[in-house]
Amino acid sequence: MPRFRAALLVTALCATALATPLAAKSPEETAAAALAAAPVWDGHNDVPEQLRGRYGNMINQFDFTDTSKAPPTDWSGVGMHTDLPRLRKGKVGAQFWSVYVDADLPQAEAVVVTLEQIDVLKRLVARYPNDMMLATSSADVEVALKQGKIASLMGMEGGSSIDGSLGVLRQMYDLGARYLTLTHSKTLEWADSATDEPKHGGLTDFGKDVVREMQRIGMLVDLSHVSEDTMFDALDVAKAPVIFSHSGARGINGHARNVPDGVLSRLKANGGIVMVVGLPGYLGEKRRQWGADRVGEEARLKSLWLGEPAQVKEGMDAWMKAHPEPKVTIADMADHIDHVRDVAGIDHIGLGGDYDGMDSGPVGMEDVTGYPALFTELARRGYSQADLEKIASRNMMRVLKAAEAYAAAHRADPPIEYPEKG
Repeated sequence: MPRFRAALLVTALCATALATPLAAKSPEETAAAALAAAPVWDGHNDVPEQLRGRYGNMINQFDFTDTSKAPPTDWSGVGMHTDLPRLRKGKVGAQFWSVYVDADLPQAEAVVVTLEQIDVLKRLVARYPNDMMLATSSADVEVALKQGKIASLMGMEGGSSIDGSLGVLRQMYDLGARYLTLTHSKTLEWADSATDEPKHGGLTDFGKDVVREMQRIGMLVDLSHVSEDTMFDALDVAKAPVIFSHSGARGINGHARNVPDGVLSRLKANGGIVMVVGLPGYLGEKRRQWGADRVGEEARLKSLWLGEPAQVKEGMDAWMKAHPEPKVTIADMADHIDHVRDVAGIDHIGLGGDYDGMDSGPVGMEDVTGYPALFTELARRGYSQADLEKIASRNMMRVLKAAEAYAAAHRADPPIEYPEKG
């Protein structure tokens, strides 16, 4: 073939190649690429609570490679939502493990139980050095991800864990706790809870100093579980980003545990993040209304059939048959993510499943394996790979780095002091 004809042929082939668009990725491919580049950093998992409730923290014989037949507790059935193979399948690369204690415990006892939960989590991580790595900084998380290990951070769920002491708060940080949820289900002497009688209109002066001291030392302020007034008071004080470790959007589901739009709007200036929860009662509004109706019907039957539990049970069985529980699906969880994006922006979304702290996740996300399906749904809705990477873990990494930078800049500031109790 003459040289000029060969050159023309090459030119024609190149032009054809340039004119032919690359095949668009499917939603499944987009989700897979995002999770390969940025594995999920989940904000809240209650495995430590399960280790306490199911095993009394005696874990030398506990098998974290298969928890499908873990013994029941008084509030949860056989089997757990989380184990190492399922975390891998769910593309979870970093996890905040909740060192939760019951909000009804006396606070001095809550401190002890929190220490025990920190201990059992550290022992669990140490038992699986090829799969898990204890992380106390963003740099640790980056190392763990590079090594293919699950970065394991700790978050305290509920201010009762510090018993009103900033000294205890600082020591919990030194032991590795990297966030504190200011309240759990009960209002404290310094902060109002979302699900209890308000007493302070938000944070007291001491509560505001808790926020200041947390940010001075580099501990993330977690506003899941707190009242709306407490959220606003914390944002007024905060100089570094805050988090909601496992909450939804109140604009989609009106539960008090979810974040109202006014707070979502404030997150833009604060730089914080809502890690969208997977608990069905917080996701589906129809499910929330059904739950309220069920509670009301049970109260009605108990009033009608005083001292006759069999009649109450028969009535409730009939009511449940006539009113099946509404299903909550992956689409419902995606709706919350859409809403946070629309009000706060793509940079302020994360994920906080609440696995092993609830009966089950949404249909299709019943356990920790479900995250790829959620990301596929989001890709189907038009989220780009870059968007999905932010939601998976890049937003959370930014938030932790910002908290660390603020603490580094204020390292010379004196600790906030209060007189010792007693």
